[in-house]
Amino acid sequence: MGGTEHLTVQREGATLVLTLNRPEAKNALSLPMLVGLYDGWVEADEDDAIRSIVLTGAGGAFCAGMDLKALAGKGMEGQQHRDRLTADPDLHWKAMLRHHRPRKPVIAAVEGHCVAGGTEILQGTDIRVAGESATFGLFEVRRGLFPIGGSTVRLQRQIPRTHALEMLLTGRAYSAREAAGIGLIGHVVPDGTALEKALDIAEQVNACGPLAVEAVKASVYETAEMSESEGLAAELKRGWPVFDTADAKEGARAFAERRPPVYRRE
Repeated sequence: MGGTEHLTVQREGATLVLTLNRPEAKNALSLPMLVGLYDGWVEADEDDAIRSIVLTGAGGAFCAGMDLKALAGKGMEGQQHRDRLTADPDLHWKAMLRHHRPRKPVIAAVEGHCVAGGTEILQGTDIRVAGESATFGLFEVRRGLFPIGGSTVRLQRQIPRTHALEMLLTGRAYSAREAAGIGLIGHVVPDGTALEKALDIAEQVNACGPLAVEAVKASVYETAEMSESEGLAAELKRGWPVFDTADAKEGARAFAERRPPVYRRE
């Protein structure tokens, strides 16, 4: 199991929990954090025993975005990981889910600040839970910057365009309730319980057929920009083989026998 000084990794049953762990900086993105994130996504993709991923932050914050000092090239923190970025110049975009989509469902558990690059990473997750005091926003324009982590493309596809443009062009902060109201997040829970709720959702995902779960996730993203007829054709192509799997047969038997299914990814 991987991890770095700014990213901790642990297993909760079939769930891989990735924790942004730089609380003194509200978990602002650093090179060690990005390396740890990328390695976590790869571990989840390659380990069939992992059925879901929960992404959260330590110290009552999710992520305050890019460390601007690091962006300006100041400081030597994390230089031991520099060779990873040299070997793969795209690593940071994969880590931020801009250029990589994990096969397994990713559930975000947000407390506190989830702004700038934090909100950009959030858009790469599948299911989102936030504590009621969480704060969201894309602050880049206020700093004369561009939200280049994918927000000008993704946000308008995930929430109504008028809300996406307001968030992008004003750079203002959004409460958890407001974020839920525009569809950016799905659950608002009492402060301190976002991780608990995310793990509960993960357990529900884990109880389902893993081949079916992965195929459903892939189909949703694959067909998002297709016409209805193209999407239905693609759905059939991806979904029909699932019915021929041993897992599908096990699911039917378990239902008939009124017992929990035992899926083996077969």
